[in-house]
Order: sequence, then structure tokens, then C-alpha cells
Amino acid sequence: MNRLLPTYDAYKLLTGHRRRFFNLDPDSRHYHLNLLWRHQILDPDSDIVAHWNHIFLSTCLIALFIDPLYFYLPSLGNDDNNPASPPTCLTTSNGHALLVTFLRSIADLFFLLHMTMKFRTAFVAPSSRVFGRGELVMDPREIAKRYLRSNFIIDLAASLPLPQVLGASWYLLAIGRQYSCWRQECDREDSEIGTCLLKFLDCRTKDDPDRQYWLNATNVIANCNARSDTIKFKYGMFEDAFTKNVGTVSFIKKYFYCLWWGLKNLSSYGQTLDTSTYIGETTFCILICIGGLVLFSLLIGNMQTYLQSMTVKLEEWRVKRRDTEEWMRHRHLPPELQERVRRFVQYQWLATRGVNEESILQSLPLDLRREIQRHLCLGLVRRVPFFAQMDDQLLDAICERLVSSLNTQGTYIVREGDPVSEMLFIIRGELESSTTDGGRLGFYNSIKLRPGDFCGEELLTWALVPNSTLNLPSSTRTAKALTEVEAFALRAEDLKFVAAQFKRLHSKRLQHAFRYYSHQWRTWGACIIQAAWRRHTKRRLANELAIREGLLNASLIDRDDDYSHFDLMQSYSDYEDVIRDTGSTDNGNHGQNFGATVLASRFATNTRKGASHKDRPSEPSASDSLKMPKLFKPDDVDLFDD
Repeated sequence: MNRLLPTYDAYKLLTGHRRRFFNLDPDSRHYHLNLLWRHQILDPDSDIVAHWNHIFLSTCLIALFIDPLYFYLPSLGNDDNNPASPPTCLTTSNGHALLVTFLRSIADLFFLLHMTMKFRTAFVAPSSRVFGRGELVMDPREIAKRYLRSNFIIDLAASLPLPQVLGASWYLLAIGRQYSCWRQECDREDSEIGTCLLKFLDCRTKDDPDRQYWLNATNVIANCNARSDTIKFKYGMFEDAFTKNVGTVSFIKKYFYCLWWGLKNLSSYGQTLDTSTYIGETTFCILICIGGLVLFSLLIGNMQTYLQSMTVKLEEWRVKRRDTEEWMRHRHLPPELQERVRRFVQYQWLATRGVNEESILQSLPLDLRREIQRHLCLGLVRRVPFFAQMDDQLLDAICERLVSSLNTQGTYIVREGDPVSEMLFIIRGELESSTTDGGRLGFYNSIKLRPGDFCGEELLTWALVPNSTLNLPSSTRTAKALTEVEAFALRAEDLKFVAAQFKRLHSKRLQHAFRYYSHQWRTWGACIIQAAWRRHTKRRLANELAIREGLLNASLIDRDDDYSHFDLMQSYSDYEDVIRDTGSTDNGNHGQNFGATVLASRFATNTRKGASHKDRPSEPSASDSLKMPKLFKPDDVDLFDD
């Protein structure tokens, strides 16, 4: 499944080094092409994309915990480093900031790589989903347009380090409330005596001698001490951040306490929070309550419905797969056979999503079923050149009886000599069709069937015969799936019904079209041409030998092909064997006389055979009593007759 779909750019890039590239062996050529990953289109169902999705999911989970770390960078400090003393300044941890930024940059890099992968990953065209898994769109421009119109803005926004954790927001707002109190008291003090300096609230000025003098003279720190009951400033829901020294403890303690605070209040909808009249604080509490209600409703409502709708079929598939695994282990199937079964079950699930389309169609009215079948099948059926020769009425009758057929790689659709039960019309994928012509020694013919081709044409010949027997015809070829194949199948009884109801299927135009697009007829035609050429070659050789050696008279040359040409070559072969057995050139006259005797003997034998065959009355055979159509296989020819 590691499928890379090459584009034209991959080959265009090599035009400058075409000669050096094509001088490489095929394996090296394939390796160098795969290195050009920027010019490859990825199959969304390939192992490469699946592994990358797992890596990206892990990165997103890590990034989910990295984002809120930015909120913990501000912290409170005091001069005597005593946690019990009130905070006196605000600081930021530069070391933690660099570490969090570095980790977040790595996560963002993975997200950018994921966005790049989406630009190079094919997608299934919506118009092709009417049958099977659909058709992949491999055009980079179409992929880019679709991604830019759909999820690009969302992915771009998600790649930004936007904090989303409730506890971190609470901590940051608490630091903001502490600074607001300092600033408010400083402004009041500055208006009265004019001694407040905001720069001394920065912990970077702790070593300044003037700062210690200012701390001894100001009341800003005392009036903002959350532990004091006499202060006028109300911290509200942020009071715990100062009474429990959350702002001054270590980073780990700070992180876990804020995480617990967020989970506790989100699950209780913020009911335990004691807020002040500060608008920002009450707004934050409202958001906590609404967020908890929304999450609860999603969990109980939409999420439950989604899980039910999406997991029922998946659970059925898991149960079916588990039963299949237990059955295969119980029957001790070999590992390679088990792997083929697993691949087919998975491929069938990807193509149908566990929906039995045939049962759904059978439950609908006939007229509605016809319209649906026409919508699903007509456009795909017209891709088959043989079907393109038919009129709409005949196509509607065929579409009504077509059923989908899914086959995984390595599956044998039919074997040579087996009964043909259905005619297969390929929509996607490739098949290998081979024949040995009934097991003839030294005969082998193989072709590749692509979308638009068909196999099982013996069934059409059988269906067009009037009063044909119930025995299905034998296959003349072996069909094996080279890739995952999606096709339409027309069963024997359905094809027989269509042939009986629609006499237009017997027209000469369709018969000629069938012969033209039938690969078996093409094979027969090639065999007949080869046999005719060999007969011509042997006849010419026999005439040349006869003229050269003077062993034949003019009457022998005009004899019928059925008796003269092959028997003549056999005679000459016997004659050569006799000459070879003599082993001496001195016995040439004796060999010539013996060869003439052999030829004369065979001529007399053939003459008697012809006379007896002519005098014998012809007996009508069973096949003669039945008027056979012109689609039947021609007489067998011997390509290896000596």
C-alpha cells in the first residue's frame, strides 16, 4: 500500500539529465524517482499517509499541553525570598520562555509539514463516489484548490500558539489583577504625595538602592496584600492564587495546581467561585459556566449521537473481523491465506462502509430502484466500449441487473476451464487475463485488462444461443486481479433474461462490436493468422524442395491443403530421418529412391482417405441441428504441427 502516484513534474525535472537517467537499471530509476518527493502525489489510503497521521496526532497531543505553558511565564517575586511574605514585584522567566517557544516551534514545524502533505495528497472526487471507493484526483492544482477552499484557514489558525486551557487563563488573569491593584494604589498614592514609581514593581530593579528606600516609604505593597483583611481591593475568584502562593512557587507546582483548578470549576460550571464586581472577572465566570454546559450537552447529546451513528457499523465490522480471525485460527488456515482474507475484509469495509447496498435497493419500489441504478451505473457503464454501442432502453435493462463486485490484489476472478457464472465489466483497477488454449503444450497468451474492458465473454455467447442448456460455459482464460479491482458484474441468469427479452442484442452491429473488443477473439485471430503464415511457409518450402529434388510432379502441388501440405512436410521429415540414419553421402541415390517411395505411399493413403470420406454419408450432429450464432469460437488451429 506504499503507493506513490508520480506526476508529470517528476519526469520533467529529469529532462536535463534524461540520457544519464534512462541509462540506469529499472530499480535505480524507480529509486531516484521516489526521492523526488516534492513531485509525488500520495494515496490517502497508503501506509505512508497512515504513519504520518499517527505521528501528527502524537505531535498535536503534545502541542495541546505546550500551548498553555505560555500563560505561566509571568510570576510574582519578593525581596526576602520568603513565600509567606506578600509579593513585591512582577517578573518573567526567560529560560522557561525559550524552552516553551522552542518546543512550540517544533510542534508548529510538524503542523506546517502536515499542511504541505495535504497539498500533495490525492482526494476522492465527490462525483465518483456513486460506486466503490471512488476515483482519486491526482492533479496538484485541483488538490491545492480544494484544500485552500476547505480547511487551509482552519489549519493555519490552529498552527498559531493560541492558549486554550482554562487554568492557565485563570493564572494569567490573577497576575493581571495583582498588577491592577498595584497600579491603582500607586496612582492614588502618586496623586497624594507623588512618591510612587511603577518601575520599581519590576523584579529586574531589585538591586537598585532606591527601590529599597521606596519600599520602606510606600504603602502600595501593604494595601495589595491578599492575606490582609483590611485591604479595600477585592481579588474575588483570584484570591486563591495569592493566599496559596501560586504566583511564587515553582513552575511544576504552579502548572498542576492551575490544571486542577480548571478541571474542578469546569466540571462544576463555576458554582463554587466567589467573584467580585469586576466586569472582567464576572465575564470569565460566565464563560466558565457556559463552557461547562456546552461540553456537557455535547457529551450527552451530539457526541452520543455521533458515536452511535459512526460506531455501530464499525463495531459490527470489528465483531465480523474478530469472528473471521477466530474461524481462520480454528481452521488452521496458512498465513498467506489469512492475510488475503484480512485484506479483502478491510477493502470491502473501505469501499462500502459496512452498508449492504443490495438489500437497500431491494427494499425500494421498482421504479425508484430503476432510477437509482440508472444514476449510479449508467455513466460508468458507458465507459465500457461494448456498452456504448447499445441504445438507452437496452442499457437501462442491463443497469437494472448489474451488481457491484470488489476484488483485492491477487484474487483469481475465474480460472481457465471453470464455469463462467458472471460477466465482469471493469470500472477501476487492472486484471491479468491469460490462457493456455486448453492446456496446449508450449502455448501461453497473457494480456492486461484495464478500465473499460470486460472478461467472461463466453457467457454472452452462451446467452445468445437459443434453447441453450443449463450448463454454464467453460472459461477459456484465467483472470487475476493485479490491483484492487472495482467492477460491475452481470450474472448468467440476468444476461440470459436480457438476451431473451431484447432481440437487439442479437444484431450484427453488436456482434461485431463484441468481437472487436473481446480479447479472446483477438487471441483467436492472432492464432489463425500465425497458423496461416506457417502453412504458407511450409507450402513454399515443400514446393521448393519438390522442384529441387524432382520428387513431386505438378499434380501434387495442386492438392488440397487438408491433405498435402502437412503430410508433405511429414513425408519430407521422414525422408530426412532416413537420410540422416544412413550417415553416408554414397547412399544418396538409395535415400532419394526411398524418399520417393515414402511420398508415393502417403499420396496413395491420402487419396484413399479422401475417397472414403467422400463416399461416407454425412450424419447430422447435435450441433448441426442447432443454429449457432456467429459469435462462437472458430475451429482450433495447430500452431505447432510439423
